[in-house]
Amino acid sequence: MSRTNGPGANPGTFPRDDSSPVLRAYLLGTVDWDSLLQMQRRLIYEVSGTKGTSAVLICEHPPSITIGREGSRDHIRIEPACLARWGWPVRWHARGGGVMLHLPGQLACYPIVVLSQYGWTPAEYVQRLQAIALELLRSYGLSASADPRCPGAVVSGRRIAHVGAAIRHGVTCFGLLVNVDPDLQPFHRVRCDGDDKPMTSLQREIGSRFRISSVRQRLLEILQQHLQTDRLSIFHTLPDLLPRPRHHVTITRS
Repeated sequence: MSRTNGPGANPGTFPRDDSSPVLRAYLLGTVDWDSLLQMQRRLIYEVSGTKGTSAVLICEHPPSITIGREGSRDHIRIEPACLARWGWPVRWHARGGGVMLHLPGQLACYPIVVLSQYGWTPAEYVQRLQAIALELLRSYGLSASADPRCPGAVVSGRRIAHVGAAIRHGVTCFGLLVNVDPDLQPFHRVRCDGDDKPMTSLQREIGSRFRISSVRQRLLEILQQHLQTDRLSIFHTLPDLLPRPRHHVTITRS
């Protein structure tokens, strides 16, 4: 595996005629929902005009709640006045899945992929995201299994990962959430994905603290394998939306 640094590269411009697949990974720290939606829209536009290029946004979110197509406001057991006082936004999105509570310590992974490039149907893509979650959790020694009621992963009957994806003009967005070490107490007041299954995390199941950056790196490696990419370009910001990055790194797997 080799590395090349490109301090003058523009992370918002994709290669147009590169026959070797590339995954552009944006490792963004904590991102609010307005910024995330702008990033997704931009990357969907960029990826849809390229061949052999995918992108992924990996981040955390400040406390917030999103409601997908299978969700309902009734699944949130917190009064609107409390949510407003805490500064927790509630957003409706045309994605799969129900209600999801987002907290620091929860790793969000949003691949931006042209489905036709891989010959996947939307259902097959959701299954792929679930397989990525299971592979990640099992790599830490957990006996994780698929949730029979909705896409995601459970450990001993406790939910640890969610899948909620959407397709825009044949390009994927939203994706996968994995609980690394969030505060689990607020989940008692939100029926995530419409049921009362208790929540858990890597930290709770294994009994030790995790650096979210190390879990992020392992998740990125698994995603790269599933997307069959042999080149990985890493950025820490996206231009025009966040401060300009100081550098970017391209990793080529040999």
